[in-house]
Amino acid sequence: MNLAWKEIRRNKVRFLILGSIVFLISLLTFIISGLANGLSQDNASLIKDLPDGQFYMDADADETYSLSRIDNSVQRKMLHDFKDATALSIQMGFLNDKNGKQLSVAFVTSTETKLIEDIKAGEIILDRSMEEEGIKVGDILKNKQFNGEFIVKGFVDQKKFSHAPVAFINIENYKDIYRVDEMQLIFVPEIENSQEVASLQSFTMKQFLDTIPSYNAEQMSLNMIVWFLVVICGMLFAIFFYMMNVQKIGLYGILKAIGLKTSALFKIMWTQMVFVTTLALCLSIAISQGFSFIVPAGMPFSLSLDTTMQLSIVFLIIGFIGATLSGLQIRKIEPLDAIQQGEM
Repeated sequence: MNLAWKEIRRNKVRFLILGSIVFLISLLTFIISGLANGLSQDNASLIKDLPDGQFYMDADADETYSLSRIDNSVQRKMLHDFKDATALSIQMGFLNDKNGKQLSVAFVTSTETKLIEDIKAGEIILDRSMEEEGIKVGDILKNKQFNGEFIVKGFVDQKKFSHAPVAFINIENYKDIYRVDEMQLIFVPEIENSQEVASLQSFTMKQFLDTIPSYNAEQMSLNMIVWFLVVICGMLFAIFFYMMNVQKIGLYGILKAIGLKTSALFKIMWTQMVFVTTLALCLSIAISQGFSFIVPAGMPFSLSLDTTMQLSIVFLIIGFIGATLSGLQIRKIEPLDAIQQGEM
């Protein structure tokens, strides 16, 4: 342990450079992870806020919710057989405010349930982001496909779908707008294992989210970047400690000759790795958590402490692996050969 600290003090610049690179990589990873989580919420918070359960859609819809149509007889049977089940529909559309300005929304309706807002005919409840567009409670909104008018009854927090604010409307109004009689989906909460239903295909929440094209593409790309940065960090540790070990072959030979075990040499390297990584991570965590307070209002960013700690543990593990792989050469060092090589 003392040898590890002495080497860090003696080679401050070398370890400072390593720590700076780890800090920058981890900070970038945390920010991209926060952006991925923020986009995930902005894309599908309507679905993610529901409890765990199973989604059912028409088996002939090719895993595309917008093409799904649940037969009314099947819907009645499902709602009768499963407690708290609900039929729902989601469809992208537009609203016009009192000035005629067109606003993009995701219309959502459902059968009676505690999970989704209960709306009377002619009323509408909007995601709170619509307040930024100047919409207020009591305003009258119109839709070109709807003969009547909608009166704004209130707002709800964080209800988005496909990056559009959700607009909860009555089921009869929804059918009038889209000229349909069937619902698109059935959601059964609090069941872990799917139960086969004729003509329907079941999905867990994660599987259903993956059927949303924009959600799947965004998350796959950003998560790939996050894990690519983690791998780069591991490779950085491996290269750094490998170069240091090459330079210290003669020293390791002397230490082995005086009786220092190989395990003790590994402990020196691990101590240095943990110290540098922990210091860099603490700094990057503090900055990334503060970043959420200065990020522009329109930028979706959400970085929880749980996510931060999980990524930090991954960084420590990958650093440990990288440092250990680079140190495998230490086991092969013979004291006499190393000393002679160090004298050349």
